[in-house]
Amino acid sequence: MKHLLSAVAIAMLLSACDDGALIDPQKQIGPNPELPQAQNFFMPPMQVPEGTPWKAGEMPKVADGLKIEKIADNLQHPRQVLVLPNNDVLVAESNGTPKPTTAPKQLIMGIVQKASGKGGEGGNRITLLRNVNGKWEQHRFIDNLTAPFGMQLVGDTLYVANADSLVKFPYQTGQTEIRTPPVEVTELPGGPINHHWTKSLLASPDGSKLYVGVGSNSNVTENGIGEEYRRAAVLEVDAASGASRIYASGLRNPTGLQWEPQSGKLWAVVNERDEIGSDLVPDYLTSVQDKGFYGWPYSYYGQHVDERAQPQRPDLVEKAIKPDYALSSHVAPLGLLFYGADNMPQYRGGAFISEHGSWNRTPLNGYQVVWVKFENGKPVGQPQPVVTGFLTDDQKQVRGLPVGLATDQQGGVLIADDAGNTIWRISSAR
Repeated sequence: MKHLLSAVAIAMLLSACDDGALIDPQKQIGPNPELPQAQNFFMPPMQVPEGTPWKAGEMPKVADGLKIEKIADNLQHPRQVLVLPNNDVLVAESNGTPKPTTAPKQLIMGIVQKASGKGGEGGNRITLLRNVNGKWEQHRFIDNLTAPFGMQLVGDTLYVANADSLVKFPYQTGQTEIRTPPVEVTELPGGPINHHWTKSLLASPDGSKLYVGVGSNSNVTENGIGEEYRRAAVLEVDAASGASRIYASGLRNPTGLQWEPQSGKLWAVVNERDEIGSDLVPDYLTSVQDKGFYGWPYSYYGQHVDERAQPQRPDLVEKAIKPDYALSSHVAPLGLLFYGADNMPQYRGGAFISEHGSWNRTPLNGYQVVWVKFENGKPVGQPQPVVTGFLTDDQKQVRGLPVGLATDQQGGVLIADDAGNTIWRISSAR
């Protein structure tokens, strides 16, 4: 506890050197975010709320016309949810793999972030939830995984993206456990550092390809460019052979991969770089183009050069694609869901986005689930808050951290609450 308090005190002292956010977050939303001049810090400013559990009867707040219910708790860092054809729900529980400390700031960052409830061991498993006469059962579905995150069911094959590999299992409708050993489809970038360990996963509509979001191994190549091989990218994997290629690159941490229903294009939410100020760099929502390059580490939002990346690559900066839609700085988007059901018609056709929340911005940002309207296959307008209350009103304590999103067979939306160890379900109140 003494070390924790000392680290928090150091972080607060260092944060005092930062003026905090000077730009209204709404000015950093949309296709043309306002971008100030980058700042430099010996130690990045940090601000995290204290983690506190949900009390009995406490729930997140929802927008008018909606209701929320708890369908599972006592999980171990639930990250992603996958609804099966029979309406069973798979929950990937994990909290990363052990990492070496390569700089003093990482030690402090780790301690400070854990204070918000982000610490603790993950389940390294997949749990199955089943609704039986209105009560949700929990079954240990698959054990002994390595920080699982992405899941996809293609026919009778269940694919799971571990922190270091893409594996598959045979699946039969209705089963409540799988004890068959996994078969490796392909290795994924892992290693001892594995800075961004989460591996998002999406199958192509015909199931022949699998798309894997792989985050960078650093903030901005401070561990060396050699550690970034096949990282900060979306990989395309051939499901039959396991052969893979880089589909798109320069995406610092692409998560929440989804197909946009009107255009059929691949979209993702992306966590951008840190340590150059509370107002930089806005995280974003974007379509992901085949062979496209999105700037990391050399630039952001098109041609805004990041001088920390050495040696510079003006040739890559010149062709960097500007993202479609900024979400404002440091909201940490981790989940994306295009909603097409009838239960909540006011949200049909748009995208739900879960914002895990900032750790290095003053004031805090994120910690909610928002909805973004789409027209003609593109995001428009301002995000609408849909699920809030993960932070206490004074922003001093955090009760939950939203991550994975999925639509169930009745048109409700499931939300994996990482720090709250809970699965929530929102639906129409009518």
